[in-house]
Amino acid sequence: SIFHQVKRNVYDLTSIPVRHQVWEGWPPSATDDSMTLAVSGLTFPCHRLTVGRRSSPVQTREQSEEQCTDVHMVSDSDGDDFEDATEFGVDDGEMFGVASSALRKSPMMPENAENEGDALLQFTAEFSSRYGDCHPVYFIGSLEAAFQEAFYGKARDRKLLAIYLHHDESVLTNVFCSQMLCAESIVSYLSQNFITWAWDMTKEANRARFLTMCTRHFGSVVAQTIRTQKTDQFPLFLIIMGKRSSNEVLNVIQGNTTVDELMMRLMAAMEIFSAQQQEDIKDEDEREARENVKREQDEAYRISLEADRAKREAQEREMAEQFRLEQIRKEQEEEREAIRLSLEQSLPPEPKEESTESVSKLRIRTPSGEFFERRFLASSKLQVVFDFVASKGYPWEEYKLLGTFPRRDVTQLDPNKSLLEVKLYPQETLFLEAKE
Repeated sequence: SIFHQVKRNVYDLTSIPVRHQVWEGWPPSATDDSMTLAVSGLTFPCHRLTVGRRSSPVQTREQSEEQCTDVHMVSDSDGDDFEDATEFGVDDGEMFGVASSALRKSPMMPENAENEGDALLQFTAEFSSRYGDCHPVYFIGSLEAAFQEAFYGKARDRKLLAIYLHHDESVLTNVFCSQMLCAESIVSYLSQNFITWAWDMTKEANRARFLTMCTRHFGSVVAQTIRTQKTDQFPLFLIIMGKRSSNEVLNVIQGNTTVDELMMRLMAAMEIFSAQQQEDIKDEDEREARENVKREQDEAYRISLEADRAKREAQEREMAEQFRLEQIRKEQEEEREAIRLSLEQSLPPEPKEESTESVSKLRIRTPSGEFFERRFLASSKLQVVFDFVASKGYPWEEYKLLGTFPRRDVTQLDPNKSLLEVKLYPQETLFLEAKE
């Protein structure tokens, strides 16, 4: 190994960036970060080093001393002789960077977080600040909203829900976050297949709030399982699958795992989820097919009803129009009949054959071929003949009265002249013809 790799590993453990690390205990010959440990002059099999965060000008000496962390170098070849680091006065907390908790300026979440969306915003910002930008995309919103996003869309779009439970006091937290959660393979796999939601269990109020949510959504057994987890068993990773009746916790992954094991357990959960998802997709497709058939039937029925309604309305309109025209026709007929009767009643009486006055006998042929005859006084006006013809149903506004020899339109003559004057004496045959 080279010095720079050691410093990078210490960064993973303590969250102290390489450029801010201040070291004590390196041999005088160790002057280049590219130098390997083998040629640096370190004391084997164990060499004691101390690292701290570079102090700002306003930091006190006491603050700087609080930030120191002991780092022990153990060679791979002699590692079996030093499996228990406590032989050198170093406990597990120091080995895994617990001392770095004193370095943190901000908690992952505000204490007694009420607004879950705001709490997740702070969590994401603080997580990025500590571990870099390559990390899972945490869902910003309530746990219920995360359920909605993961479980309640179309079957093809559903995902598993991963809940990351953080704990700042656990010795495993820094390693789990930096080496596993921020591993590109894990980040990519979570992004493709999971909705990831997070919560900080460090503060008691936030822990109690999550346990209440857990009881409500997953049941008391899962809540009790999480409640009994010791601090050093955190962080926890819960894999949740949405089901029709309830949400099922497929896996509870503790912090003492590896990238490969974490990936394997995520993939195992995906196998279970994919099988269920295929069933859900099949059921959803069949349901949609049935609904489509029903919609098509309903639409055909609606169109049929609409056509029947339109036909009925057209018939009603036609009947109404026929009724209206019939009423008009009746009114016109009644009016014509009234006029006819009035004319008939107003005609002068027909002179008798033995009348001493000059009488003109007219024979009138109708368009249908029928004839009717009547005697008129030769002194009568032509209008009387027009009135007589109209009283038979042939008003002069609609019919022409034609003479034969010579052929003439009698209706064009002066109606105030006498029959004698218009030469309809002593007798004449006339023809009725409809005007064009």
